Amino acid sequence: MSNFFHTKIEFLKGVGPQRAELLQKELNIYTYGDLIQHYPFRYLDRTQFYKIAELDESMPYVQVRGRVKGKEVLGEGRKQRLAATLVDEEGNELDLVWFKGVKWMQKSLKNHTDYIVFGKPTAFNGKFSMAHPELEELAEEKETTAFLQPVYNTTEKLKAFRIESKVISRMMELLLKVAIPNIQETLSPELIDHYRLMSKRDALINIHFPQSVEKYNAAKFRLKFEELFYVQLRLLRQKTVRRAELAGQVFGQVPTLNEFYKNHMTFDLTNAQKRVVKEIYKDLTAGKQMNRLLQGDVGSGKTIVAFITMLIAADNGAQSVLMAPTEILADQHYTGLKAFADRLGINLGKLTGSTKTKDRKVLHEQLRSGEMKMIVGTHALLEDVVQFQNLGLCIVDEQHRFGVEQRSKLWRKNPRIIPHVLVMTATPIPRTLAMTLYGDLDVSVIDEMPAGRKEIVTVHRFDSHRLRVFQFVRDQIKLGRQVYIVYPLIEESEGMDYKDLTDGYESVRRAFPEYQVSMVHGKLKAQDKDYEMQRFVKNETQIMVATTVIEVGVNVPNASVMIIESAERFGLSQLHQLRGRVGRGAEQSYCILMTGYKLSKDSKTRLETMVRTNNGFEIADIDLKLRGPGDLMGTQQSGVLDLLIADLAKDAPILQESRAAAQRVLNEDPQLEQPQNQNILRHIKSLSVNAVNWSRIS
Repeated sequence: MSNFFHTKIEFLKGVGPQRAELLQKELNIYTYGDLIQHYPFRYLDRTQFYKIAELDESMPYVQVRGRVKGKEVLGEGRKQRLAATLVDEEGNELDLVWFKGVKWMQKSLKNHTDYIVFGKPTAFNGKFSMAHPELEELAEEKETTAFLQPVYNTTEKLKAFRIESKVISRMMELLLKVAIPNIQETLSPELIDHYRLMSKRDALINIHFPQSVEKYNAAKFRLKFEELFYVQLRLLRQKTVRRAELAGQVFGQVPTLNEFYKNHMTFDLTNAQKRVVKEIYKDLTAGKQMNRLLQGDVGSGKTIVAFITMLIAADNGAQSVLMAPTEILADQHYTGLKAFADRLGINLGKLTGSTKTKDRKVLHEQLRSGEMKMIVGTHALLEDVVQFQNLGLCIVDEQHRFGVEQRSKLWRKNPRIIPHVLVMTATPIPRTLAMTLYGDLDVSVIDEMPAGRKEIVTVHRFDSHRLRVFQFVRDQIKLGRQVYIVYPLIEESEGMDYKDLTDGYESVRRAFPEYQVSMVHGKLKAQDKDYEMQRFVKNETQIMVATTVIEVGVNVPNASVMIIESAERFGLSQLHQLRGRVGRGAEQSYCILMTGYKLSKDSKTRLETMVRTNNGFEIADIDLKLRGPGDLMGTQQSGVLDLLIADLAKDAPILQESRAAAQRVLNEDPQLEQPQNQNILRHIKSLSVNAVNWSRIS
């Protein structure tokens, strides 16, 4: 099977080297396997016939039966066109018109002959017409077959070389004729029987050229199930192998942790935090390497869980690292944990790009000697010069902001035994995405906010309400509170009618002459940004005008109002992250979403969702449906999401079924040695070692 599907696309009849080169560059189609998995993205419904009286201009494409009555060439030169009239059985008329290929159409179009015409109806002066319709002569002895016509993705460059959807469709017909004998089953008979799946051969035929709507649905389910099954099988096998083969240091002693609980912790952990700590402790005492994802909304208390985990490592003679994506976030973690570490007599260090050379030397020496048990920092921790005596725990915050290679550099800093790994994110990840992106990790969720934390009140206001909003800001500042105002752009850009930061800063200063205003954005030098941030932290400035650089920023419990200008310009998860900058103190906090009146349907959905709920996981699910997995968290870099037909936003039930199926297969036959799993094993072996998506024909 694999040899046939590895055949270069240029050898398919009608393709050749020139077209093959275009298909490679534009659609990544190199082989027969790539082409057969270039699935249609929609279908034109050729199953239904309309009478001319039923036509409506809002219809996309329609089919009509009728007889051509009269045709004539009108106009001259470039304005020449062929016009014909089609009359249906009720006597109603439809004008047909061609602006291209006029001579050829005039010869081939037969007068007083019955045709099926297919095209987009448009109305003019109460009469319908159809430009460049598809025609099929309706011979008396020929039975008409209704069908769904596939429409394939193409590009402007391909269209320029006349490789349109219809051409790809013809290529697919030719390929299927020679491919059918070479299509082998890729799932076990048990799975096919249990889930009542269509065969692989029938699924490929009916996804491209459905013989009925029912067969199309069955083909679509089969191919989606298979694709997600192989993604999950790969992730679950990785997890099984890791558990079986990767040993981890055993951290069983907890004297310092007990002292911390008894004498130094000034608050109670939530039930969710207690549950997560238990899950982590179980991993750390199992003798296997921990590989756990910790999800929790902004302000849910992930950092204290991270510190408790670091204490367990320190109690057992191991060092730990907490790596954050920005200096601001690293500083915040360091400041928050230093007070606890000092009380316990633990040496906690900080290493970022701003750390002075003489301080670095001391840090490097203390890490090598083992004197420093914990260090917080940025990617500066990844430098080769940073060496440890015994690195036992790596904690990565907002891990999707680091590349795979960067993270693995950290793991390699203990050559003897791989460190335990805890990755944290405040970006709530929808269950379907977590199962696919992080399916090889164990997942812990902090789904409870600390006691006494009030829910942020979120409202949507139009620009015309600005004076009332500013009065509200004034009232809040008089109560001693501080305010964030976030803008989407630094400077005004042509063609984008959104509030920009520089203009906004000036208008805020004019509106609030009695108060101090800070401005922070990504183009500021690091020291200037820190200076402005610190002024806000110390309440020297009452209003912070900023771009999204404060999305992950300093913890300012006194800031209780977040105004987001041109809120329609932001993604849903970004709005939720920004909202999380307030609501960190005991006072009631507010998030005000400002927009103009012109809003798209998606923008309205985003704003309504923000006003309705503070639940990060519900927001993440809606965001996934609106934006798709590729945009969410930049996940396309992972490779895991290189899906051909499945859609994580819509196919959660299929994903759950396929994961359960993969888990069951591996539980019963971890090495896939049993006879019933030979199809699965053969399919995996036929793929290249680097293939990420095991469902692909390779």
